[in-house]
Amino acid sequence: MTNPEDQKRKKARLIVTVFTSLCLFAFVFVAGVVMGFQNRPEVSKITALFNKETAFASPVDFEAFWEVWNTIDNKYVDKNAIDDKEKVWGAVKGLAASLGDPYTVFFDPEETKEFNEVIEGSFSGIGVEIGMKEGVLTVIAPLKDSPAEKAGLREGDKILAIDDVMIHDMSVDESIKLIKGTKGTEVTLTIFREGEESTRLVTIVRDTIDIPTIDSELRDDGVFVISLYSFSENAPVLFQGALREFLNTKSDKLVIDLRDNPGGYLDGAVDIASWFMPIGEPVVKEGTGNADDKVYRSRGYNVFKDKPVKVVILVNGGSASASEILAGALKEAGIATLVGEQTFGKGTVQELIPITSDTELKITVAKWYTPNGISIDDNGLTPDIVVPFTVEDYAQDRDPQMDKAVEYILSGTTTP
Repeated sequence: MTNPEDQKRKKARLIVTVFTSLCLFAFVFVAGVVMGFQNRPEVSKITALFNKETAFASPVDFEAFWEVWNTIDNKYVDKNAIDDKEKVWGAVKGLAASLGDPYTVFFDPEETKEFNEVIEGSFSGIGVEIGMKEGVLTVIAPLKDSPAEKAGLREGDKILAIDDVMIHDMSVDESIKLIKGTKGTEVTLTIFREGEESTRLVTIVRDTIDIPTIDSELRDDGVFVISLYSFSENAPVLFQGALREFLNTKSDKLVIDLRDNPGGYLDGAVDIASWFMPIGEPVVKEGTGNADDKVYRSRGYNVFKDKPVKVVILVNGGSASASEILAGALKEAGIATLVGEQTFGKGTVQELIPITSDTELKITVAKWYTPNGISIDDNGLTPDIVVPFTVEDYAQDRDPQMDKAVEYILSGTTTP
């Protein structure tokens, strides 16, 4: 029997990297026809397939599908390698891939198991969030203290090959399968880093990855810093605890560090924004950018309504999805000033829906817009105060972005 909590989790909106009745219908159709037709000597031709969701007929000719199906059965050299179920999975994968969207992917049983391990927060790999940027697999952010971070991977690195396998035509999820592996084994990435003339090889030892969430500290200068590394399921509770620490310090200066935070659960972004915003204020819009968009609104915890507080949010190219939603909402509400670099621009919504008992489809169902209707996807957010982080800064362990945030927040300036 399916655990209700698992069902609830799977139906939650994921902004990470994350079904419609059409795909379900397609799978049932293909599976049913396979069982009924696979032994027929003639190639069956379907001249029209009627879309049950609308009043319009959608002509579909499946002659090529069945021609290939039967040709494989009759001609392929290794008969033992032919598996009808795997052929069906391959056909459904192709259906999802036909959209040309790197975030819409069908997971077969093995991939479903692996994907859910990642969602649950513990898996073997190198600890890096990746996504497509201008058609190239790009590091969104290495996780804190992960093998990827220790090996020197940085946000913005372009991944060109994985263990000598060129990946220019692979999806994000296919690439992830190559990167993940048994704890203690090595994977070598060929990367290109902006500002360098040639590619470099980075060899990383895989390990068990526990996804970190939050750190907090009160600096000697009276500035309280909350570093949020991901919008995991427990992020809202942990952030609430960090805010309680902040309130107990009596400080009125808060830096929220969202750099290299690749995102996570939408609900986490809405909940955290609610600590700063009045009830009912829009946090993010989901849809196509018009008046019919669904609006997610503040729950109105608004603990600072009687206690003015100066807020700076640090962002960079590794700040994506839920990070961009939170930063965009607080910026447009006039609550926070953004400092750092342009964010990643991951503004699409993926929904994870079970197709069969052991397969799932991750499909893009909408786009995110800031309360003012600005699309997050591709463009990202531009900080109020742009501060680059150079190669020399990395080498000398400097943090000019944090330095600027602290300088600004201590200056008492109200506008950047």
